Amino acid sequence: MKDKNYHSIHITKDKCIGCVHCLSACPTKAIRIRDGKAVIIDELCIDCGECLRVCPYEAIHSHTTSFAALDAFDYKVAIPSTVLYGQFGGTTLPTEILSALRRIGFDEVYDLSSICELNCAATEEYLAEHPRPRPFITSTCPVVVRLIQRRYPSLCGQILPIEPPREIAAKILRTILPKALKKPPERIGIIHLTPCSAKMVSINSPATLDKSYLDGAIAIRDIYPQILNALRKSQEDSLMRHLFPETQFSGIGMGWSLSGGETRGLKNHRAVAVSGVVDTMRVLDQVESGLLQDIDILECTVCPDGCIGGPLEVENRFLAKSRILQLVDAAGERAIVDPKDVSRLYHRNFLSFDHPAAAVEPRPLDRDPAQAIRKAKRREKIFAGLPRKDCGICGAPDCRTLADDIVRGQARIEDCPFIRKEKR
Repeated sequence: MKDKNYHSIHITKDKCIGCVHCLSACPTKAIRIRDGKAVIIDELCIDCGECLRVCPYEAIHSHTTSFAALDAFDYKVAIPSTVLYGQFGGTTLPTEILSALRRIGFDEVYDLSSICELNCAATEEYLAEHPRPRPFITSTCPVVVRLIQRRYPSLCGQILPIEPPREIAAKILRTILPKALKKPPERIGIIHLTPCSAKMVSINSPATLDKSYLDGAIAIRDIYPQILNALRKSQEDSLMRHLFPETQFSGIGMGWSLSGGETRGLKNHRAVAVSGVVDTMRVLDQVESGLLQDIDILECTVCPDGCIGGPLEVENRFLAKSRILQLVDAAGERAIVDPKDVSRLYHRNFLSFDHPAAAVEPRPLDRDPAQAIRKAKRREKIFAGLPRKDCGICGAPDCRTLADDIVRGQARIEDCPFIRKEKR
């Protein structure tokens, strides 16, 4: 069952000193400073991780799956984000990383690059069959989907209805493994290795699936030390190469962790990629206004430079990006996925959403419409009397939000230091 109130981002009160770093960084104005501590408003939070990225006191953390939680399963499968391949030195091959994952406790490891290529080919088919609306918006970034549901609800119908590669890969494994292993599905754990806390939210509360095919998500930075330790055992590495022959990696799919990587393989459609939460919101504002209709597909990721800039990775994102680009060049542009397989899965709706992403109703000022109108008028009057300095000292990110909090009964006009000074 979906947990609509599930959030991955949490605040450790003991470490929080009430600074305004997270308050200023939050794109949906979901954070307040109350009684000297940061507080997250659940209805507004989209788990983008911007607060996690900027907190200088390590007071904000993300809830992801622990490695110990895998003991609940008889058979464990890892589906690592291709970001993982950029976290180690330039001489470390993806096959060595996959072998290291087997060595630290996973029974099987599934490379995602070929599924990324499959998704790209399916997107090409979908765009060819559906000329309108334009532009469609990719669904790979769960934060973008949540942002659209809450801030741009009119664009929900423009989210490309093809599941992201991590869910497609898990669905394939769910279809194959129980029969092959003769084990009940619930005894097989399929875990995503992620650079992003929002993937955990998409698993616990999927926007377009009745239930996620994944059982959890482990942060790359949490599992990194174990992988690094396994990679150092060079003698065993040679044995693992013999036991597990070279995996064929997709150059098209390998680049998915970089901004522009999702749409790089499209040959017949115009695509635009944007990364970073500020630029993403700016572009979505334009789409909502009816602009950019000459673009077929819009790839949005809230992390800078794409998933490679996720807050749960280890390596400097610029070095990781350089490494991924080397791997993309080494793998080449040749497709490794059979177009017939793509077409068959696509037309069976195997790759599709269970249901469209639904708009999330905004927080009403009051359940009584007449009261809500009166409160809205009062809010504008309060806002007109505020200094509009947007300093954040009051505990709200800006003066308009403070006025909103006041009419909701969650703040006082005296919280504004300038009003306080005048009254004195």
